[in-house]
Amino acid sequence: MEITQRCPECGAEVQEGQTCQENFYQMLGWESEQPANWAVHHLTVLCYHLQHPSLYSPEGLRAGFTLLTDFLERGTTPTEVRKQRGAQVDSGARTWKIKGTPESHGTYDPPVVWSMTTNQVIAAGIDNYCDSVRAWASSMLISLKTSGYIPLQ
Repeated sequence: MEITQRCPECGAEVQEGQTCQENFYQMLGWESEQPANWAVHHLTVLCYHLQHPSLYSPEGLRAGFTLLTDFLERGTTPTEVRKQRGAQVDSGARTWKIKGTPESHGTYDPPVVWSMTTNQVIAAGIDNYCDSVRAWASSMLISLKTSGYIPLQ
C-alpha cells in the first residue's frame, strides 16, 4: 500500500521522484527544449516560489503578490517590470532581502488551498506548457485573493 505524502509548503501530493522541486526543474527543462515555452518563464518561477513561500523573505513574498497582480491584471510584461522597479530591487540599493532564510522566510498563516500545483502543469505535458502555466498563475491569483493575501479589487 502506497502512502500519499504531501508537500509541506503547497500541499501537493508528492510521489517518489515527483516532488515539487523535481517538477519545477522539469518545467525549466521544457523551457530550454522548446524556446517558445520561455514566454511564461516569469510566471513559472513566480508561481513556484509563491507556492513555496519559504523560498522568499516576508518582504519578497509581498513583492511576489504585487508581481502576480501586475502580470495578470495589468498585463505588465517582465521588461516593463524591470524598467519600473529595477532600482527598487537592485541588490545594492534594496534594504530588504528577496530570498528567504531559515530565520526569516515567508509563510501563509492560515495556509492557502491551491486548486492547481506543479503536478497539474507537468501532467498536461510539454505541448500544453504555456497554457498550463498561465492557468496555474490565474488559479493562484484567485486562491491568494480568496485567502485574503491579495486584496480583492
